[in-house]
Amino acid sequence: MNIMRIFEIVASVDEEAAGPSYSVPRLSQSVAALGHEVDLASLGLPGTRNWAGVRHTRYAWDLKRAGPLSRLGVSQTMRRALRQASADIFHTHGLWMMPNIYPAEVASRHGRPFILSPRGMLGAESLRFSALLKRGFWAMAQGRAARQVTCFHATSEQELEDIRAVGLRQPVAVIPNGIDLPTANEPTSISRLGQRRTLLYLGRVHPKKGLERLVDAWGQLEAQHPDWQLRIVGPSELDHASQLKARASSLGLARISFEDSLFGKAKLAAYAEADLFVLPTLNENFGMVVAEALASGTPVVSTRGAPWDGLVKHGCGWWIDHGVEPLVATLTLAMKMDSAVLDAMGARGRAWMKSDFTWDAIATNMEQVYLWCLNQADQPHFVISE
Repeated sequence: MNIMRIFEIVASVDEEAAGPSYSVPRLSQSVAALGHEVDLASLGLPGTRNWAGVRHTRYAWDLKRAGPLSRLGVSQTMRRALRQASADIFHTHGLWMMPNIYPAEVASRHGRPFILSPRGMLGAESLRFSALLKRGFWAMAQGRAARQVTCFHATSEQELEDIRAVGLRQPVAVIPNGIDLPTANEPTSISRLGQRRTLLYLGRVHPKKGLERLVDAWGQLEAQHPDWQLRIVGPSELDHASQLKARASSLGLARISFEDSLFGKAKLAAYAEADLFVLPTLNENFGMVVAEALASGTPVVSTRGAPWDGLVKHGCGWWIDHGVEPLVATLTLAMKMDSAVLDAMGARGRAWMKSDFTWDAIATNMEQVYLWCLNQADQPHFVISE
């Protein structure tokens, strides 16, 4: 086997960051487990550590207190390190920051393949937020970097469509994220606590997540289901939690809670203790929280903003239209179900995750993409070319 030297680059892997803070390190570790040399670069407190076979280096974040410029994630030390790297593949995750630009420069300079995973940032709803800033950065740097891509990585067919919608025509590898199933020592749905049943949302509290519709739907559901509570768990962005709390107060809601981020065992426990998980999102490239809920044995209600039509096929949830009324209708049906019925749905979801979303399989597919980009393998069947 040819050992590849692979550089994975992402702006952040902090716990407070979004889904890539989990999926990018796990992808890196899983590819390294196949015998390749993998470096992971991110911003943060400078230092290097070995992380399950991956050399993870954090680089200083320049201009971090420079107002709007801080959002760019400028790091000259990262840029210099990438320029000096003797890598076969450069793979960046995300958009709109300099760690997503530097790899394009370096790959072009050294004649190496450049892979880009948008991580949901080309979705129509995502592009609407800070639209003027994004258009400016696209014209300044991001568009040029995107046009230099050898192969894109999309986590769903929807993300493939998002890539095409902005006029990018390079090959796209459609490979979902993987998921780690809770072990025997970690909580699953069988360990639910207490008498009150729980509807859970866990994730960023951001306008694109559709939570205002969820609060309005709960306004119609709470009185009809006195044995249920709604938990909204996650970090607030754009002061959205305050807006939602005000909305809940105006509706006179009593059994709705807003909680800070949970990590590790506390997050697993939240999934496990929930009877039902809901994702009312406007747009997701993947929706890692859906996979996490299913892996914990909890059935899911998701809007069509996330690419989870398999919820219906595998009998572990509902995939519904956007809007308050579809939420009310579906949640009314689900919340009337006996716990044993929901548990059986959750068990089917966990089996699906175990069958189709293991990191070993995901890493093997990504390895084939890298080898193909290096002209060392045939084009994989999941790479879509126009």
